[in-house]
Amino acid sequence: MPKEQIVIGIIANAGGVGKSTLAVHLAYELAKHHISVGLIDLDPQRALDVFCGLPSTDLEHSIVGVLAKEFTGNWALVPAWGHPNIEVCQGHPSMAKLADDLVIRRRGEYALADRLKSHPLKHDVVILDCPATMGMICENAIAASTGLLVPIQLEMKSISGVADLVEWTIAICDELKLDPRPQIFGLVPSLYDSSRAIHRQYLQQLPEITEQLRIKLYPHIRDSSEFKNSSANGLPLQKYRPNHPACSDFQAIAEDIIKLVKAGAKI
Repeated sequence: MPKEQIVIGIIANAGGVGKSTLAVHLAYELAKHHISVGLIDLDPQRALDVFCGLPSTDLEHSIVGVLAKEFTGNWALVPAWGHPNIEVCQGHPSMAKLADDLVIRRRGEYALADRLKSHPLKHDVVILDCPATMGMICENAIAASTGLLVPIQLEMKSISGVADLVEWTIAICDELKLDPRPQIFGLVPSLYDSSRAIHRQYLQQLPEITEQLRIKLYPHIRDSSEFKNSSANGLPLQKYRPNHPACSDFQAIAEDIIKLVKAGAKI
């Protein structure tokens, strides 16, 4: 692994909270500042194929092939949007079956961490787009990460589940004896609609919650139909509509990561 490489796991305990939106737009924002990024799709739903405008790939050339026992070190990476600083290791539906296999494999929880150590990627930052389950694949992501980002939707079930997710993450770190353990880099309110009173109410509550949990709270990512439109075209919003106000929603997170890269520090 390159010295002081930053590996960011994007985790959540529910689907549809904006994990892939955060992953691709953060990657593009970092690349704009000449930070090289590797995107790894750990989700069997293969959302990154859609967001990056990529055709589906076969098992051998996906992350499943990387985590297979017979992997020899040849990461199957494809460029995203023709950008020289962004490459993707694509997902595959067989990831769900692989998760079952990892349960009984020796060092199954460390499969991804072992790959990144034995066969390092060249990128400054690696971003892991995780499935919406607190299972074996997310355990792999936690074990491989230097820091975690948690997108959270401003709905009751998501807000109430934040503490449970944090406790589960801490328990996994303890169980796997991770040293150093990844910090939860920050909580990211997503899909925020200022016209909805419930969203405004929950957003006002989050500073107190994150203070109690000792987690940084990032500015919200707004809900915009343009995110759906841009992903339908296989593009990040920054390329699809570069002057759209939502393009700036990822800057605060990117700025913190850029500081870490430049300082040569780990999260």
